[in-house]
Amino acid sequence: QVQLVESGGGLVQVGGSLRLSCAASGIISRINAMGWYRQAPGKQRELVAQIFTAGTVNYAASVQGRFTVSRDNAKNTMYLQMNNLKPEDTAVYSCNVWTSTGALTGQGTQVTVSS
Repeated sequence: QVQLVESGGGLVQVGGSLRLSCAASGIISRINAMGWYRQAPGKQRELVAQIFTAGTVNYAASVQGRFTVSRDNAKNTMYLQMNNLKPEDTAVYSCNVWTSTGALTGQGTQVTVSS
């Protein structure tokens, strides 16, 4: 059974940090990339960070320099270190996996940044 389990969300003050994790299991197809989407109420879903198995990493301009995405390929686990958080980072963050046969999305974890 394919599972994407996200953890690490929560409430943090402006300027604080959080680390999100996404553990993927049951995926038998080749993983080409993993990434994080976020969606705030009333806004479009945004691809925040993406990391390819080949090594390329991409970030949205809004998080460049503050967020760092990483992967443990042996564990099929991805992390998102979020520093200097701002109120506009408040959203549901979802893990996404792109495989050779399609894409998978997790349930999401809420991140709330309070001022």
